[in-house]
Amino acid sequence: MAIQWFPGHMAKAKREVEEKLKLTDFVIELVDARTPLSSQNPMLQNVLQQKLKMIVMMKKDLADNRMTEKWLSYYKGRGIPAIAIDVNSKSDIKCVVQTAKDLGQTKMDKLKRKGVNPRPARAMIIGIPNVGKSTLINRLANKKIAQIGDKPGVTKKQQWIKVKGDFELLDTPGILWPKFEDERVGYRLAAVGTIKDQLLPLDDVVAFVIQYMQKFYPDRLEERYGINRDMEDMWDIFVSIGKQRGALESGGNVNFDKVADLVIHDLRTGKLGNITLESPPDNT
Repeated sequence: MAIQWFPGHMAKAKREVEEKLKLTDFVIELVDARTPLSSQNPMLQNVLQQKLKMIVMMKKDLADNRMTEKWLSYYKGRGIPAIAIDVNSKSDIKCVVQTAKDLGQTKMDKLKRKGVNPRPARAMIIGIPNVGKSTLINRLANKKIAQIGDKPGVTKKQQWIKVKGDFELLDTPGILWPKFEDERVGYRLAAVGTIKDQLLPLDDVVAFVIQYMQKFYPDRLEERYGINRDMEDMWDIFVSIGKQRGALESGGNVNFDKVADLVIHDLRTGKLGNITLESPPDNT
């Protein structure tokens, strides 16, 4: 199953990224630490090509620390500077600034050798919707500049932002790509709230999450919902969760929509524990 859409403002944003890229020295790409590869826009990779880039893995406080370390090693092995952060951590924000400053300095040194007058390095920050881009920008600027919302696609235009005296940052709208060839990518992004809940049946998304957790995090399911790791029938699993958590209709029957809402809320708020929904390609 391929999942398709392409809102007009995203098509426009892609064109603007292509136009503005030549004005920047390097790129800061944000991904969700719970779905690092799935939250990396393949369409933008073609646009960026050989541009200097650093990866910021957002929401590390919700991700599996062990898997986060594997992902950092994965990027390091490919020569890409990468850090994982919690935007509410001042030390993590300082790490973003320092890593960006170091990357920008590499370009500035090249310009200096060519006789170009010193100037602040210019970075473009990119990422898919709802990855936490606006929140990070406000932290970097130490004031509210970027608009923040809890729904994907809040930022609609580009703006330049000064980060102290270290570098200048070009904000861009979150950009999705036209089609997910692998339905698992869509399920992962829907699970963490990157794409709007209306785009995929939420019970299908939750079924995907439960099946993944049965394989990699069975103890979390048993602890939270009392689900036996040997349970395979998804109908029985939903009924079990609904009865255990009181997701019932007036007649006492289990309300599957309530069960789906409950599980997805528990996942997104960390009540199911720190979970990462995919492994690096070279890891099983």
